[in-house]
Amino acid sequence: MIQNPVAWPDGARCAVAITWDMDADSLLHVMHPETSATRVSTISLMQYDPKVAIPRIVDMCKRFDIKNTFFIPAWCIERYPYAIEKLVEGGHEVAHHGYLHENPNQQTPETELYWLQRGIDVIKRYTGKRPSGYRAPWFKFSMHSLDFLLKEGFLYDSSLMGDDIPYLLERRNKTAGDVNQLIELPMHWAMDDYPHYAQNDDLNYMMPIKSPDQAMEVWLAEFEAMWEYQGMWVTIWHPMNSGRLARCVRVAKMIEYMQKKGKVWFATMEEIARHYQKCITEGGYKPRIDTLPYFDGRIPELPGHLTETERLP
Repeated sequence: MIQNPVAWPDGARCAVAITWDMDADSLLHVMHPETSATRVSTISLMQYDPKVAIPRIVDMCKRFDIKNTFFIPAWCIERYPYAIEKLVEGGHEVAHHGYLHENPNQQTPETELYWLQRGIDVIKRYTGKRPSGYRAPWFKFSMHSLDFLLKEGFLYDSSLMGDDIPYLLERRNKTAGDVNQLIELPMHWAMDDYPHYAQNDDLNYMMPIKSPDQAMEVWLAEFEAMWEYQGMWVTIWHPMNSGRLARCVRVAKMIEYMQKKGKVWFATMEEIARHYQKCITEGGYKPRIDTLPYFDGRIPELPGHLTETERLP
């Protein structure tokens, strides 16, 4: 069912990337800049991210000898450096997730680039290396994001939802001599834990809370399909959601199940992107390519404005 599967390392049937968006209380300050300090309960909920969940997740990963990828707003790195120290010590990947979880689609191109560059500087200062990957806050990848990521030398993005395996993003207006392609490591909403667990009116999420087993039923169904057809399984989890005790216990059982099933490659997003790049350059793999932006603006062909010859029968 996957037309062009990737050959994963060591004959693995599936690539598994457990990724976490450690937003802490960043997006609360974006959503409610004038009153965020008064929303004490929600702050406590979101600070569960660095204070409780991150140490727990790092210990869990050590138990199973796996590495995860953490997409973190740079403000959170500056605010909670002790959590970042644990991630770096554990060998995990720290990737770019905006500065204060700002929405790129609500910014001018100049402002989007400024915060992208500022976030790069923060990540480099606290981890010792430039980030290889990017996930747009709220998945709000803009019409300019691809150009900026290429300009800043990113290896991959994980904001889009266009496939079950990696593919390439290519800029529509190519520039001779410039790098014009970026690896996309796609995900989708079913793999996000907000729809399963999040209930907080300050964050505009009021979802019916599921038991860990109900959420895992969705995620394991996705895993079994990816394993069967040689796909890529990517989570979009948040420590304050899936790092809660009962949920994290269930995550550990899921990892144990995957390891016992076998032929599963647990990898960071950077490792997957580099393997995919190697398949293309050394193995002759022919990737699927999406050209961006998909549209230059509003489409003109609105219903009621077609000519007679263009109308559907």
